[in-house]
Parts: sequence; structure tokens; C-alpha cells
Amino acid sequence: MNILHNYACGQWVAGADKGQELFNAITGDVVATTSSKGLDFAKMCEYARTVGGPKLRKMTFQERGMMLKALAIHLQNKKEDFYKVSWATGATRADSWVDIEGGIGNLFTYASLRRQFPNETYCYDGDVAKLSKNNTFIGHHICVPKEGVAIHINAFNFPVWGMLEKVAVNWLAGVPAIVKPATVTSFLTEAVVKEIIASKILPEGALQLICGSANGILDYVMNQDVVTFTGSASTGKMLKSHPRLLEESVHFNMEADSLNCCVLGSDVTPTMPEFDIFIKEVVREITTKAGQKCTAVRRIIVPEKMVEDVHIALGKRLASNIIGDPNVEGVRMGSLAGKAQLLEVREKVELLSKTQKIIIGDFEKFEVKGADKNKGAFMPPIIFLNDSPFKNTDCHSVEAFGPVSTLMPYKDLDEAIKLSKMGKGSLVSSIITADDKIARMYVIGAACMHGRILVLNAECAKESTGHGSPMPMLVHGGPGRAGGGEEMGGKRGVFHYLQRTAIQGSPTTITAVLNNYQQGGKQIIKDVHPFRQYFEDLEVSETLITHTHKVVESDLVNFAELSGDKFYAHLQPDSLDGTIFKRTVAHGYFVLSRAAGLFVDPPKGPVLLNYGIDECRFTKPIYPGMTIGVRFTCKEKLENDKPLAAANGEEVKVGIVKWLVDIYDASEQSVRDGLGIEGATGDTVGIATILTMVKKKNQS
Repeated sequence: MNILHNYACGQWVAGADKGQELFNAITGDVVATTSSKGLDFAKMCEYARTVGGPKLRKMTFQERGMMLKALAIHLQNKKEDFYKVSWATGATRADSWVDIEGGIGNLFTYASLRRQFPNETYCYDGDVAKLSKNNTFIGHHICVPKEGVAIHINAFNFPVWGMLEKVAVNWLAGVPAIVKPATVTSFLTEAVVKEIIASKILPEGALQLICGSANGILDYVMNQDVVTFTGSASTGKMLKSHPRLLEESVHFNMEADSLNCCVLGSDVTPTMPEFDIFIKEVVREITTKAGQKCTAVRRIIVPEKMVEDVHIALGKRLASNIIGDPNVEGVRMGSLAGKAQLLEVREKVELLSKTQKIIIGDFEKFEVKGADKNKGAFMPPIIFLNDSPFKNTDCHSVEAFGPVSTLMPYKDLDEAIKLSKMGKGSLVSSIITADDKIARMYVIGAACMHGRILVLNAECAKESTGHGSPMPMLVHGGPGRAGGGEEMGGKRGVFHYLQRTAIQGSPTTITAVLNNYQQGGKQIIKDVHPFRQYFEDLEVSETLITHTHKVVESDLVNFAELSGDKFYAHLQPDSLDGTIFKRTVAHGYFVLSRAAGLFVDPPKGPVLLNYGIDECRFTKPIYPGMTIGVRFTCKEKLENDKPLAAANGEEVKVGIVKWLVDIYDASEQSVRDGLGIEGATGDTVGIATILTMVKKKNQS
């Protein structure tokens, strides 16, 4: 008998009693027992806060990202071991791919996200707020890791993805985690956590695991903690109202099962490719993971004239669906996660049957390949027809968490939108249409009640990830019944585990706090040109005050010929009546190009290339006769772990430097070399942030 262990306070420990038996969903055999009796939840929380938290917070975003990458590579190499365990959850290879490799993919995605953060233990958010007339007093936002623990209470349907999609985010933010998978499939989560701990890639205290019950753990949460829940709306509501969460103002994120819908556009006919796309999408969402997905299609909303065609097409396609042991060739759908889940689904089907009729599927008459349907937790796909979905509304409030869905008609798009909203909030809705006007009307009309909307047509169907696939860079969550929370979402997801604090002070002080130059702050002047310095030697605030250039009419003519930009304002003085320009004006891109000529140091040096502009604004017209200069400042330094491939085949280690290009009006000062900061006080006429790759001194 396999006894599952919990990982608590740096130790693998079994529960103090026999605990709960866990079953193979295919054969019905006992596969493990698990218990959490004897675990001290208060100590586990404190261990995470005092051991794991400080170690993670000392790491920069770049280091945390590299940690995620190393862990993803390690788990990818072990994935076949996880597939073998996953079979006992009732999942097919395709189902397990979403769970296992989808979860590992989240680690890779968040590892790459490190490039959007500074090489600091903290980050900043948004733009500077100018709080005074002369810019001596400004505001900004700093985001630091919360000094608590992320407690993840997960559902049974994705024992790997459900864990990894959450911990990837809190680890990148610098926060440790305690994971509580649903007990029924926790044997797969335990297998993955064992590999994570054995790899020694994470700092101690960054991850703890509870396989048995975690009842009571919320009694010990504190205001710096984050609690996430994935599961049923009823359980989520109970947890969300826990007194301790309210007393401590603990951030609680809920992602609940919802009555998601798939809509067929009124423009689609049975001969169009979009019709086949619709049928395939609906069938896939009904049968994948045997319908045990929080994003599965529960309501199939089609034009009333298309109900019969859809019914027939769904029947034909589902008739070819082979149910059975996922290890047997040809099996397309496995079982539910267990007998208890099967019983619950049957009860919900019976409830739904009171107000609508089953048109596809029969609990008694279905075949199972390679297994005994009475021993495993098998059931066939069930499709209901609801002719009066505005009158018989159980389908909008009762969810059977299995391969069960309801077909319903609509008269016009307004009705389709109204029906989609009757689920009172969902994680996802999709619409299959070839008409972009219909797509626009549906999205704008339905978006307030759905966390994600997929618009599918023949143009994107081949590469679409599908109705039921949340993506790491997009928000996963939804309003109302779906929980009102959000997970993943790329960079924005990381901010759930950070404390955003407004900071106010002088530009110089805010520069020092953030290690990011703020315009108007004190600058550092060196005798050496910044392009002659290696990445390690450059300092934030280091500034070059350039020579100046007097703009003349021939500049405008020559640039127009070179660029092909012969816009009237640059060349036709007689065409300026009614415009803001007093006379012909210099091209903005000439001003930026000439600025580059002023700040660039031509000889070969540590600066290897300029590869982009983050932002650029032209704030004041430059007329012939005016003089421009540049205040060229090192704004920010970013680590880069990808060497640059040189033409000779060698790899060159580089860092990324952001430079503030502040082009100013130098017309009132003499044109001379060696301008000091005091001599470069003209108004800004153009501003940009450019990015360069700068060679590192240490190439070992």
C-alpha cells in the first residue's frame, strides 16, 4: 500500500492515522492512502514566512526567473514518470498532456517573463507622476514581495497544472507557497512535488505540500498572505467568508467552476467550415478530461433554425467517441476522477432532467473498451435539449461537472447575448462566426459576464488553443459565479503577490530608491564617454551632455530626399496657413537622428548595438535657426542571460541598457564643446528611451 507523504517544514511526513483511501479511477483499485493528521499548520505557515520567504526575497527577478527555467527543464525530463501516474486519475494521454506539459509550460512562460522586470528584488509600476510645477516633487509606485505565504487550495481535475500555474507566479514574485491539492488525485501532485524537492532547485521553505485535509489552515493566515482557491462556487463562497480572512484583510483569489457557453453565429450554415469548427470545439470540450474542466462548454447556444443540424452533427461525432482505459489504443475518453464524482454528476443530471430532455447519451447503454465500466468511474457524454431556455432555467444554474452539456436555441444575437449572461458569470465564452460584425457585437455585449471570450473562425482555427485552454499570458478568471478573481495574466498576475506602495520625493531621491533614473534628478558626469564603458561600470544617472547642432534649411531638404518624407510642413512654407507651425519645421525623425549623431561615440567599443526605442515624443517644433543638444542619461540596467552570437561564432555576454535621450533647445546658449550640466538647461523638445546591448567586462 502506497502511503502519500506531506512535505512540511522541510520534512516528508506521513499522517498520524491511516487516513483516506484513494482509488484508481479506471480499475477501482486502491492506489494510496493519505492523511494530514498531526501536521501543525501554524508552524508550516511560519516556516514559509521565516525560512522560504527571506530566501526568495533576496533573489532578484532575474534569479527567480532562472530558477523557474531550471525547474521546468528538470520536470520536462521527468514527464514520462508523471504520465504513468496520471493514468490512474482516469486521464488519457492527451488529457495528461494538458495537465503535465501545460503546467511545465507555465513555468517556462513565467521564467521568460523575468525580462519584463528589473534585475532587482523589487519592481516599479506605471509612469512617474509629476506633483509640482517645477518637477522637484514627484511620485511613483514601488512593488515589493509580500512577506507572507501563498496558500493554494486546488481542484482535483488538474493535479499538476493547477499547482504549477499558481506557484510559477508567486515564486517569480518572491513569495513561498503551501499547496493543498484535492485529495482524490493528490498522488499525482505528490509525485511531482517529490521531484521538485529532490532537484534542490528551490530554496528551502519555498514549497510545502498537504496531501490530506487542510481543514483549519485558514485559522493561521495573516495580512501578508495570499489564499487562492479553485473548485466549486459553493466551497469557494464558504472559504471566502472565513472570519480570519476578513479580520486580517487577506487577499483571496477564487476561480470557480462556471456554466461556460459556446455560441454558433447566425451567419454559419452547415456547408461552411465554421460549422465543422463549432462541432469539433463543442465535442472536444465535452470529452476532454471527461468534461471535468472548469472551462468546459456547459451550454451550447445556436440559432433556432440550426438546432436540428447541430443535434445530428453532435450525435454523429460523439458516436465515434471511444470510452475506456486510456492505455488501450483508440480510446478517446477516460473516466471521471472517481466513483464519488460519478455519483455527484449523476445526481446533477437527474436534477437537470426535470426541466429538459436528454437527446444524446444513456447512463445504462454505453460501452467501455479495455475496462469494467462497473468498477471504474465511467460515464457517456450526455447532451440535453432545452427548447425554452428563458423559461426552464436550471441549465443556467446547475452544473454537472462531467461530460454533460445543454443545447438551446436563440432567435437573434440579442437573445444569444442574454442567454450567455444567464450563467451569472463564467470563466469563458466562445463564439464561432465568419462575420466580424457579429463577433464585435457579441464581444461588446457579453464581455461583462465572461472572463475570456474566444472568437473562432476558419482563419484562426488551426492555430487556436481552443475554448477550454487558459493561456499563461492572459487572465484566467471571471466575474460572478466564476469567482470574481483572476490568475496568471502574465506580468499582471505577479502583482497579486506584491505590495504596491506609492512613494513621493525629489527626482534624485526616487532615482536612488528605484535605481531607475527619473527626469530632473541629479546626474553623474564622468570624463569618459558612456559608450566607452562596459556594462558593469555604467552607473544609473550617468549623463553625457553632448555638443550642439544648429538646424538649417538644408537639413530639412536633405532629410526629405533621404527619407522620402516630403510632408508639406517641412518643405512648403506657403501651405502653413491654419496650422500650428510658424514656418517650415524640422522632421521629428531628423531631430532624433541628429540627436543620435550627437550622443553616439563612433569607434568600436563595449556598446555593440542599438536594438530599439521604447518610447519617443516630440514636444516642441524645431525651426531652422534653432540649436539642439542632448542630455544622454543611463536610465536603467537590465541583466540578460542570452549571449549575443558574434559573426565569428563566438558568444558574447551582454547586458541591456536603457538610455534617456533628452533633446533640448540650446538656442540661447553658445555652441561650444564641454558643456556642463549648468549649461544644458534648455527646454525639452524631444524625448526617447533607446535600448542598447552593452558588452560585459567579465566574459567567463
